[in-house]
Amino acid sequence: MPILKSSYNPKFPFKNGHFSTIYSSKFRPVPQLLQHRERLVLPDADFLDIDWSYSQGNSSKVAILLHGLEGNAQRTYIVAQAKHLVNDGWDVAAVNFRGCSGEPNLSFQSYNAGKTDDLEAVVKLVLDKNKYNEIALVGFSLGGNLLLKYLGERDTFPKEIKKAVAISTPVSLRGSLESLNKLSNWMYRKSFLIKLREKYKVKMNDFPEKMSHLDYKKITTLLDFDNVYTAPAHGFKDAYDYYEKNSSLQFLPNITIPVLILNAQNDSFLSSECYPIQLATEMKNLYLEIPKYGGHVGFHQSNLRYYSEERALKFLNEVF
Repeated sequence: MPILKSSYNPKFPFKNGHFSTIYSSKFRPVPQLLQHRERLVLPDADFLDIDWSYSQGNSSKVAILLHGLEGNAQRTYIVAQAKHLVNDGWDVAAVNFRGCSGEPNLSFQSYNAGKTDDLEAVVKLVLDKNKYNEIALVGFSLGGNLLLKYLGERDTFPKEIKKAVAISTPVSLRGSLESLNKLSNWMYRKSFLIKLREKYKVKMNDFPEKMSHLDYKKITTLLDFDNVYTAPAHGFKDAYDYYEKNSSLQFLPNITIPVLILNAQNDSFLSSECYPIQLATEMKNLYLEIPKYGGHVGFHQSNLRYYSEERALKFLNEVF
């Protein structure tokens, strides 16, 4: 498909990528939304939690929402997207990845940008309810990469999955890391690192034979964290092996359902590889929209209305 022309044109100061990113993450009020938690026991006896929100009536369609790095289902961007969907007649299953729901997970593994077996378990749980004939996947940042990899790495997946939307998505994980390492991104990098180090320290108490204070002290960058924990915990040689095998860019050509990738041009988390323009012009199922503004998950129009939320809903309701 051709590259989609974007109509998003925010007011000043939301034309500034850093302002829109920070405001949307830290200062946008969280909408009111009822969530009902369900615990999913995974095949390896670990767990993750799903926060459900329901539309009025008995909906036959559901959207599975996937958060970003160190996010959860209570983050403003998840709740706001869920509220838009619920108001339009969708049920919503907002996933908290392992260890992200306020309680440490049980296994040495946690979550990562390519751990699609956990998403597969969520899809199975949703299907087992025997009430949904349409499933949409909506992912943000890391969650966007996860859903694109899920859709592209499998020969088949449930026919009920009709469409997907990936917002502010680092389809090249190494490229995104290199972008985050730029001096202008020091604040985001530091925030992520503080949270990841805290989780490592907690998990170290449960797995002293696999984790140590010496390794903990080695974690001074995001690359260090992936080398010290993410890669070995999930079966990769090192961080770069993890990035290479889990970047969704390589899986995009195999996707067979309509997907929208919405990546702002001024998203400082993304590298040039995260805008697959050539692929989008060659594929019939890949819709790529690159607004000039929006930062990272920061497509502000008003506190109640974000362009990304309305755009995702419109795409899911379109007939292809």
